[in-house]
Amino acid sequence: MLSDLAFGLVSRGFDVHVVTSRQRYDDPKAELPAQETIRGVQVIRVKTTSFGRRNTLGRLVDYLGFYASATWALFKLADRETIVIAKTDPPLISVPAAAICKLRGASLVNWLQDLFPEVATALGIPATKGTMGELLKRMRNWSLHTAHCNVAIGQRMQEQLIAQKIPAEKIKVIHNWADGSSIKPVQPEENPLLSEWNLQSKFVVGYSGNLGKAHEFETILAAAKLFESRQQNDVLFLFIGGGAQAEQVRKAAEKYGLSNVLFKPYQPRNLLHLSLGAADAHLVVLRPELEGLIVPSKFYGIAAAGRPVLFIGSPDGEVASLIASSASGEQIDPGDGEALAAAILRLKNTVQIKPTGRSLFESHFDFPVALSQWCQLLNSAADAAKSRV
Repeated sequence: MLSDLAFGLVSRGFDVHVVTSRQRYDDPKAELPAQETIRGVQVIRVKTTSFGRRNTLGRLVDYLGFYASATWALFKLADRETIVIAKTDPPLISVPAAAICKLRGASLVNWLQDLFPEVATALGIPATKGTMGELLKRMRNWSLHTAHCNVAIGQRMQEQLIAQKIPAEKIKVIHNWADGSSIKPVQPEENPLLSEWNLQSKFVVGYSGNLGKAHEFETILAAAKLFESRQQNDVLFLFIGGGAQAEQVRKAAEKYGLSNVLFKPYQPRNLLHLSLGAADAHLVVLRPELEGLIVPSKFYGIAAAGRPVLFIGSPDGEVASLIASSASGEQIDPGDGEALAAAILRLKNTVQIKPTGRSLFESHFDFPVALSQWCQLLNSAADAAKSRV
């Protein structure tokens, strides 16, 4: 998302700097250059400790180091003509960003991919409950109040912010996106992954992306067990990606003796259209208590690929609303493996699955649509800054 937006803004004439760390997501020991220009984007990588994501304490130390070094880098960069876009990883980075914007007279736009500490509280992290949770929320809300605008990635998230008394005029919904020029419906005969992964004779139910703590997988595994017990060997569950629960899901599949589950690692971006096209239908999962706090971005790539969505989550959720408006899938209650299996069979028995969701995607969720919305927002922030001078 960040790379798309940064490169897109450069193409529209914006001067873009990115302040980030020298770590890679999958390799904390990577020594990336301290400064680099990539396709016109000036990248500033600040130094931090490099414990990585596996150890909670080490990850916290990495975060604290990043807060300090990134804040200093931002202090040196920002002036009255600067618009700072603060994301939400690490948590509460909007707080030091807001402080620097106050000091330097810069404008702040918060890009909310999730709402912290609410996500952490919903996931059962004790430190974010009670008095500490309220303190963290107040700090976060202060940074939202001081911003020129807060970008929510869904309607439910907008509702959560309004419930926190963030002024509606300071909230703008800009959905995440996919690149419709590179991700398009792919015919089976044009997809080499089907033969490479031995999927030709299967009805493939895919899960592509992060297998994280915000998702539950027992519903999927329950459906897989049903197909296994019925010896319906032409249905296969394909997991592509990784994350906090990846190994747990893999071990559960082994424990249950499931021969109809296949795991593949994250695929290169240039193969995303093929990996998404390898599945006949895709699974999207979100625990109901996280509705409005997170929006599963994998929906947009699935819509671009023209595949139906089987959403395991709240019937009142963001994704459920999107698939209902585009007639591009079904919603299944978490824990109802039989309903998921029945929905899969309905799709499997369809004579020909036609591309679904693509028209909605092209009109609302293709990257050029989002880029235009972002340009409009940033231009309004620039105009507001000029009026203050």
